[in-house]
Amino acid sequence: MPQLDALAQYVKDLSFENPNAPRSLQPKQVPPAINVQVNVNAKELGSGEFEVDLSLEGSAGEADDLIFRFELVYSGIFRLVNIPAEHMHQVVMIECPRMLFPFARCIVGNAVRDGGFPPFLLQPIDFGALYQQRMVEMQNSGATARN
Repeated sequence: MPQLDALAQYVKDLSFENPNAPRSLQPKQVPPAINVQVNVNAKELGSGEFEVDLSLEGSAGEADDLIFRFELVYSGIFRLVNIPAEHMHQVVMIECPRMLFPFARCIVGNAVRDGGFPPFLLQPIDFGALYQQRMVEMQNSGATARN
């Protein structure tokens, strides 16, 4: 039977900035623009084990009105057993970050709350759609690079 095991999970890098405190803690007339970027990277460690990094970067506000900014790299070590080679990349880049996301979401939410702000919960992420989008981008860039 195919098997996916999470052997370890850990914070690799965490940064939270509140550069305009205490001014940033005052009530705002207009909600700030929220920007969140997501990235997934993986490297094979050998014998069916992979380290997967889920990177989340985000901010509220911009320029002089920056309210807060965060960066998180939350990682896991995963063992894949009896997964067909043609599906390995998809499992690593979709299922592994899907398993990491709830923990990363909690860490970001706690950091924002501990920074003095109301709860901040990232919306669920469709890692399957992100994977497909990235594959299309890679195909298109490969096609233009050859032309």
